[in-house]
Amino acid sequence: MQKIDFKIALPNLITILGLCLGLNSLKLAFEGNFEKSITFIVLAAILDALDGRIARLINGTSKFGAELDSLTDFVNFGVCPSIIIYFWILNNLTFYGWIGSLIFIVACCLRLARFNIDIGIKDGKNDWRINFFSGVPAPAGAGLIMMPMIMTYSDFGNLINEYINSKFVLILIIFISFLMISKIPTYAFKKIKISKSTFVLLALSFVLFFGLLYNKMLETLTFAGFIYLLSIPVSFVHFLNLKKTKDKSFKKGNSLISDEII
Repeated sequence: MQKIDFKIALPNLITILGLCLGLNSLKLAFEGNFEKSITFIVLAAILDALDGRIARLINGTSKFGAELDSLTDFVNFGVCPSIIIYFWILNNLTFYGWIGSLIFIVACCLRLARFNIDIGIKDGKNDWRINFFSGVPAPAGAGLIMMPMIMTYSDFGNLINEYINSKFVLILIIFISFLMISKIPTYAFKKIKISKSTFVLLALSFVLFFGLLYNKMLETLTFAGFIYLLSIPVSFVHFLNLKKTKDKSFKKGNSLISDEII
């Protein structure tokens, strides 16, 4: 009988656990327990962030794991959030609400398919574009469409409940779907070098974030969502400036080569 190396099995087991958490969020939403369904999606997102990093850390990456991770992302951050939002408020719009949910699910599927192709195109060592996603990634898209629900159940609910309705959520879900399938560059931070002092500050920030997430999850997610939205135009401008700089360097290099040949 063929044996499987534990270092390859471990990341896949974490991915499957994340899948189970995502599917349980659907059950909770169907029962009307939307606050707990948010918690399960958050836990699934944390495991999604961990499985790939653990696989690379213990040298346990595999093609099977990559495909499993992609399919799990589609369920956890495409199907589950969209159906949860439909149960929560979009069902008030009947047909149009369901179409909105389908649009997001299809957009997530297309986004992940393009992401899988981009991995093979970009050179992780030399391509500066590795630090940018093409469009909003699936986990971030899931978080953004759930923002109205998160805010409703947070301490900010009394302030914004009168402004949140099914039509607003439908427009939001279509807008986020467009951002996912667009080619707008968003930060990925996959291959960046930081100083030791910056690392210390970053580590403390992570501790603070998870501490706040534990004590005030919904409020912390609300602030994180708005910060991410603000980062999108910043990343777009940053990408254009880097591209302009790289293009100038490339032209200058070609000009020097031409001079040497002449």
